[in-house]
Amino acid sequence: MNIYDKTHELAKILKDCPEVIELRNAVKKIENSETNKKMLNDFRKLQYEAYSEQMSCGKLSKEMEGKLNNLGSIISMNPEVSLYLQAEARFGVIWEDIMKILNEAVDIDLTFGIGK
Repeated sequence: MNIYDKTHELAKILKDCPEVIELRNAVKKIENSETNKKMLNDFRKLQYEAYSEQMSCGKLSKEMEGKLNNLGSIISMNPEVSLYLQAEARFGVIWEDIMKILNEAVDIDLTFGIGK
């Protein structure tokens, strides 16, 4: 069996994985609602702004913390967006683990130690 056969085997397993099925179902619920899509988009923009602020300033401003808390409260009252974010997080853990396993198998530092 070659590497491509094994990759297709992994793809099939992933496709049927409960976390992927849950995420796929949650995506459909988001796609069917303009309100949910906008809320999720606003959340993503705010996350990016917060990340940028954290990287440039070393910490979040009280204003940014307040914005995140306010939007977090609004999202927590929306079951479809909340379920989507939870499903995305669970899938993200699996995906990060898979990538870590693959990176360890390749065992090549493509950063050449920069930033260590």
